[in-house]
Amino acid sequence: MTRWLMHWLRRIVVLLVAAFLAVYGGDWAIYKLRGSPGAKVTVNNYVTIPLKGNRNEFDYLGTADVPCSVSLFSQAGQSPCWQLRRNPNQGASF
Repeated sequence: MTRWLMHWLRRIVVLLVAAFLAVYGGDWAIYKLRGSPGAKVTVNNYVTIPLKGNRNEFDYLGTADVPCSVSLFSQAGQSPCWQLRRNPNQGASF
């Protein structure tokens, strides 16, 4: 019974890895065929400063236009535009 279960589990893992590689490879190919399209998204920048008593202070630093890739996954070291539009608040901590 366990041998049969391990066999099917191995098949499922191999299938999931192959599907991920196919989707990522397709995304990369489309990104390159389109000429590496990019855009800019306006994000809000914050910095988090730790205080005494496990409290934090959030300071607003302003807005900035961040370059992004028009793709499903990160390409060319840039975050995908859909992710930046969904999460416009970018924070850093000290």
